[in-house]
Amino acid sequence: MDSRGIGKRIIGVVMVLCLLAGTVSFNTSHVYAKATTESIKQKEGQISNAKKERDTMKNSLTNLQNVKKSLEKEKTDLNNYITQLDANLESIQKKIDELTEKIAEKEQSIKETEEELEEAIRIQNEQYEAMKDRIRFMYEKGNALYFQFFVEAGSFSDMLNKAEYIEELSAYDRAKLEEYIAHTELTTLTKEALEEEKKTLDEAKADVVIEEENLQNLIVEKNKEVNSIAGDIKDKEAAIAEYEKQIAEENATIAALEKAVEAEKAELAAQNVRKYDGGMFAMPCPSYSRISDNFGMRMHPTLGIQKMHNGVDFAAPSGSAILAAYDGKVVAAAYNSTMGNYVMISHGSGLYTVYMHASSLSVSTGAEVTKGQKIASVGSTGRSTGPHLHFGVRLNGNYVSPWNYLK
Repeated sequence: MDSRGIGKRIIGVVMVLCLLAGTVSFNTSHVYAKATTESIKQKEGQISNAKKERDTMKNSLTNLQNVKKSLEKEKTDLNNYITQLDANLESIQKKIDELTEKIAEKEQSIKETEEELEEAIRIQNEQYEAMKDRIRFMYEKGNALYFQFFVEAGSFSDMLNKAEYIEELSAYDRAKLEEYIAHTELTTLTKEALEEEKKTLDEAKADVVIEEENLQNLIVEKNKEVNSIAGDIKDKEAAIAEYEKQIAEENATIAALEKAVEAEKAELAAQNVRKYDGGMFAMPCPSYSRISDNFGMRMHPTLGIQKMHNGVDFAAPSGSAILAAYDGKVVAAAYNSTMGNYVMISHGSGLYTVYMHASSLSVSTGAEVTKGQKIASVGSTGRSTGPHLHFGVRLNGNYVSPWNYLK
């Protein structure tokens, strides 16, 4: 075979390879373009959702003035007032928890969008460089290469085939240009989505500050009202009687629960009854272990006389985790105008722990809990004058020092 024949064979092979590469790349580009279009739609949806989220957050903020106004009519009945106010405190704490969760989600979403943007910019730059190389090649070689294809055609049919190859290459170039344009749009939308997510994050953080201020404002209002009621009682004996009535109500509620548990135990006597194994308790509020009021006789802060304090008060901010001190069964997870939101756990052998004044409860009556499990969040519900956990331990119907069981 002469050199002319060999040259034709080589050009033919090159053309076939160009056709195959162009066809495969064109099909790949088609699939890529479709995926890019879907990504663009997703980013447009992400931008729209971020804006809607901010509107929803703004509309759901607590209107403190309306809350205070609605509470005014309840002030003549302290128990009703406390019950209504505690419901608002619980609602605000729930909003704070939801916003805190949203902040964590947004921070993760922003991290993912930043990674997507980084990848989008990388691909965009690669596409741009590839297009520059292709344009430079076509500028330098394009017309001469096409002319050579036609000159080397062995027949009219062969020339038509080569024309088809050239059309495939042109289609490939157009597809690459469209791919670059689409990806540029995706990069722009990803940047916009990132900015919208950051705005939502900033607003969520600002809303948390507002709701925490609302929470503290209501707690201050509650403290003033509870203290003013106590101050209005001019006869100290009446004040003492009121306090003792409050404690009696607490004890009656808890004693009734203990009685119900004992009745249940009697019914289950044939089965394995829970027994306390003597293990030491975990701290129920481990992040904040400052004692604001200890177990035992103390000078009552408003009555000015020595009275028994039947638990340990742990000072902690609203929303701090309250943990089960030991394995057991929840015999009560409820609300009481004196104890506020409270949890009571049976550990067997007549031993119980009580957790009072929670902002919210994480367990239900009947639940089995393990030592260290979160059961509630610190608050100031019930007859409380500030956020704290009142932790009590009862053995065989009487309060005992929690320090007998705590590490």
